[in-house]
Amino acid sequence: MNTKVKKLVIEYGIITFATLLLVVGVYFFKFTNNFSFGGVTGIAVVVSKVFGGTAGTITFLINMALLVFGFLFLGKSFGAKTVYVSVLTSVGLSGLEIICPLTAPLTNEPVLELIFAIFLPSLSAAILFNIGASGGGTDIIAMILRKYTSVPIGTALFLVDCFIVAASCFVFDIQTGLFSLTGLLAKSLVIDNVIESINLCKAFMIVCDQPDEICDYICNTMGRSATIYHAEGAFTHADKTIILTVMKRSQAVQLRNFVRINQPDSFITIFNSSEIIGKGFRGLN
Repeated sequence: MNTKVKKLVIEYGIITFATLLLVVGVYFFKFTNNFSFGGVTGIAVVVSKVFGGTAGTITFLINMALLVFGFLFLGKSFGAKTVYVSVLTSVGLSGLEIICPLTAPLTNEPVLELIFAIFLPSLSAAILFNIGASGGGTDIIAMILRKYTSVPIGTALFLVDCFIVAASCFVFDIQTGLFSLTGLLAKSLVIDNVIESINLCKAFMIVCDQPDEICDYICNTMGRSATIYHAEGAFTHADKTIILTVMKRSQAVQLRNFVRINQPDSFITIFNSSEIIGKGFRGLN
């Protein structure tokens, strides 16, 4: 298997896993509690109550309709990943309705179920976003708005979500509406935090007297690189070297321990970076 095919298989494996997380979170925790926040599945919860039918079936119909609009208005720029996620989500929800029909929530704890209804789809969305994939659904509307209008996309989609949440107060009850509003407000925060956690790296600024040993360890043992600055101590006016390097969290403790053991007089500053763009990390595209 060549590198390109292997990369494609891994990428779609991750997309499949993220989509299944979405399906599980929506079907087992969102649909059964009538939580109506978040895009197409939120719309499906309200529509199924008003017009009948199951939320899974309505999600399937809306997603398929949006795919048609996507192909009509976006053409070739309409990504294969978006189609894959939309179809897999729709089929997964419809399949679970047949395989594992539910008529009531899994537990008697709506707050606990709301947490899972928020976290699992948000984790899914963060994973998809992180690898450049789209979750389909209202993302298709966003793509169309971006191409043909100057409407602020985030604002437009948020207003649609707010309208659906408000409708749930009348279609169901105030409690369900408030739970849905909580989910809507919390979802974006969870997505942002998960994305930041996934991409979190550690940046080191090491002030030392003998940089060669540390740089050799960074380059030859850890497989990273570094940038060296020549500096002067403010108090002693002695010559100093500053080593700047970044790496994954899993390597950070390894480097910190090496410096502390081999050059204990060094001064180390370690700080978090939510995104590193460049060779060895995220691509420039």
